[in-house]
Amino acid sequence: MIQAVVDNVYWQMSLDRKTTALKQLQGHMWRAAFTAGSMKAEFFEDVVPAIRKWREAGMKVYIYSSGSVEAQKLLCGHSTEGNILELFDGHFDTKIGHKVESESYRKIANSIGCSTNNILFLTDVTLEASAAEEADVHVAVVVRPGNEDFYRRPNYSSALSP
Repeated sequence: MIQAVVDNVYWQMSLDRKTTALKQLQGHMWRAAFTAGSMKAEFFEDVVPAIRKWREAGMKVYIYSSGSVEAQKLLCGHSTEGNILELFDGHFDTKIGHKVESESYRKIANSIGCSTNNILFLTDVTLEASAAEEADVHVAVVVRPGNEDFYRRPNYSSALSP
């Protein structure tokens, strides 16, 4: 029985599945590693300075990830930049909906009390960008190694550069 569960977890990970249950399991495993100090999250070098700049300009910043809220808080609370949780106004995960579904972005807008056209969503995934746009959310592509062609599409602008 245990081996069947382990095999299923490996299978889901090999397919890059974004199921809530898998992400919660990963979050529990990460909690043990982060709290023990054996892991620290690393962010691209432009991420934290950009978020600090946006915060100083009075912008609210939220995380929407396929990773669980618990995992998001672990990553941000135990990073090579220190604890950066104070930079975020809130966290969303697949409990609000999947990132490739436009209704998820409408739910987030409702949850934070603003219209979708007052939100800028940063992503490096085409399907997420399309879903956000479908919900009338502004989209900017975060250019990272491996998605340079995505940035070259004329209907997307870049928020951060590599």
